[in-house]
Amino acid sequence: MSQVKKALVTGAGGFIGHHLTRYLKEKRNYWVRGADLKKPEYEVTQADDFRILDLREFENGREACEGVDEVYQLAADMGGIGYITGNHAPILRNNALINLHMVEAARLAKVSKYLYTSSACIYPQYLQKKADVAPLKEEDAYPADAEPGYGWEKLFAEMATQYYGEDYKMDVHVVRFHNIYGPLGTYDGGREKSPAAICRKVAMAKEKDEIEVWGDGLQTRSYCYVDDCVEGIFRLMQSDYHQPLNLGTDRLVSIDELVDIVARIAGKKIAKRHDLTKPQGVRGRNSDNTRLRQVLGWEPRTSLEKGLEVTYRWIQSQVSKKVPSLAMR
Repeated sequence: MSQVKKALVTGAGGFIGHHLTRYLKEKRNYWVRGADLKKPEYEVTQADDFRILDLREFENGREACEGVDEVYQLAADMGGIGYITGNHAPILRNNALINLHMVEAARLAKVSKYLYTSSACIYPQYLQKKADVAPLKEEDAYPADAEPGYGWEKLFAEMATQYYGEDYKMDVHVVRFHNIYGPLGTYDGGREKSPAAICRKVAMAKEKDEIEVWGDGLQTRSYCYVDDCVEGIFRLMQSDYHQPLNLGTDRLVSIDELVDIVARIAGKKIAKRHDLTKPQGVRGRNSDNTRLRQVLGWEPRTSLEKGLEVTYRWIQSQVSKKVPSLAMR
């Protein structure tokens, strides 16, 4: 009988970390330790060992890494465009401390594999000025012009992870997320991302109603469902590829189109009230999945409509619990 592998998932109290913990337990038969500032908000963790740890403190990182084979570093101070554009200094400081401490702790613990989760926010702003943006290839990251705060730290941490791989012969992997969404994620309070925010607004709307949309609605993104995300993370971790790799879909949609899809799922006629004073990020961003297909022989398969259907129904159920009168809408 083969020995059960042991994994550490940091950020296991958050959205993707919680889904990854469940995936490693249910699909891959791992023993999993979770570490975060908090436990998952909407569902009990499946981690075998969950520890409340502030990973900005180095000794907590050492404790988290003790006795595990693989480290999936998802812990981060993050949120939607409203949050990351208004908190550059704390985000950069918190995430830099977490990432430097975790990769060093993993080195000292002699873990066999280490994965760092980066973001499409590292891509240059000068390549994302048009809504019909060309898909972003991994090599497009340089010359660098990342998003302020959050994006620059992500790019720095990518380099730090790769330097550790080179200098200490660590088996490191770097993945760049492109707008991951799905159920069991933040949908209100200011840290939610656009799919969750739109689902919440539509869930709270009447059958014929108007919702606020940040920006003019013509800005574009590509979106990746969380089940595909965690599958891709695991496949990359088991591969022999050590350069940064995109993980997303290459279907480009506008924010207005996203609203229309959610409205159809909800069976509501939703008008849009655009607020040009609110942050909207880069004009367009799309993932080039050419290398993802080459390296993993795989790419995300869940359609945006199918993924949003599951996400909307879950957010609708959460909203209805808080405001019972909305349950009949």
